[in-house]
Amino acid sequence: MTTPRSRRALLALLLATAAAAPAAYAQGSAWPSKPIKIVVNFPPGGAADQIARAVSLPLQEALGQPVLIENRGGANGNIGGEVAARAPADGYTLLMSSGGMVSVNPHIYPKMAFDPAKDLMPVAAAARVLVFLVTKPSLPPENIKDFIAYVKERPGKLSYGSPGTGSSPHLAGEMFKSQTGLYAVHVPYRGAAPALQDLLAGQLDYYFDPGIGLAQVRAGKLRLLAVGSPKRSPLFPDVPTLDEAGLKGFDADTVFGFYAPARTPPEIVTRLNREINRILAMPAIKERIASLGGEALPGTPAAFQERIAADSTRFAAIIRERKILAD
Repeated sequence: MTTPRSRRALLALLLATAAAAPAAYAQGSAWPSKPIKIVVNFPPGGAADQIARAVSLPLQEALGQPVLIENRGGANGNIGGEVAARAPADGYTLLMSSGGMVSVNPHIYPKMAFDPAKDLMPVAAAARVLVFLVTKPSLPPENIKDFIAYVKERPGKLSYGSPGTGSSPHLAGEMFKSQTGLYAVHVPYRGAAPALQDLLAGQLDYYFDPGIGLAQVRAGKLRLLAVGSPKRSPLFPDVPTLDEAGLKGFDADTVFGFYAPARTPPEIVTRLNREINRILAMPAIKERIASLGGEALPGTPAAFQERIAADSTRFAAIIRERKILAD
C-alpha cells in the first residue's frame, strides 16, 4: 500500500524523467527526431540559396527528417547569420552562407550583433564559387582589354551591381578598380538575383556574377569577358582570367558552406559533415554546382576553418586599401 509521501515521491520521479527526456534529445542522443531548418542568409535565387536547395533533398533522405529552407537576407548575410547564431545548439538549425559573412563582415561593420568566429562553427564547406565579369550586350567592348579602356575613358559614367557592400562580387569590383585605376559607380542590392535582374534590364552596365547569370550568358543576353579566379572555368575554357588579362594575382573566389550554432554537439557536426561530403560527391550535385560556375568542395570542418581564416586575411587587405565600410 502506497502512502501519500510515496505517491508524491513517485510523481516527482516521473516528472523528473519527463523533463530529462528533451535534454537527452537536445544533446543528440536521438538526433534527428524532428525537422531541420537551413537558414540561407541571402534571398531566393542566389548562389547560396541554390546550393542549399540542391543539398537539402538528399540530406533529408539521409537523415530521415524534413530539411526546410528559410531565407533571411539582409545586411550582407548578417541577419540570417544572427538568426542561426542565436538558435539552440541542438543540430536542428544550420546556416548556409557565403564566405563573406564570416571572412568580410567583421572587417566592414564597426559593430555586429554577433561574432561569427565565436557564435558559429563550421560544419562543411559546400563549394568554391567563382565570379564572372559580365556586361550588358549593348556595351561596345567585346573583350576585357577593350572593356577596361572603355570604362577608364568614362570615369563615373558606368555602374556595376553587387549582392551588397562587402559581398565577394563587390570586393571583386573594388579589386578591379584598384588594379586598373578606373572609376565606376557601385550599386549594392539585397542579393545576387536582384542585381542580375537589373543588369538584364539594362539598368546596370556590368556585374561580377557569382554564377547565377551563366544561363543568360549562354543565351546571349549577357556578355562574359573574364573570370575573377586564379584559374579558368571549365565551363568557359576560352574565357581568360583577369590575372591573364594583366591584373596579377586577382582572386575573388569565396567558399560557401554550412555552419551551426557554437557548442552544437560534436557527434552531430561529424554526422552532418559526413553526409554533406557524401552528397557533394554525387554527380547530380556536382553538376548543379558546376552549372553555377562553382566547384564542389568537400572536406573536414578544420579544413573549412583554415580556408575561412585565409580568406579573411586576403579580403582584409582590399578592404583596408579601399576603405570599405558597410552602408
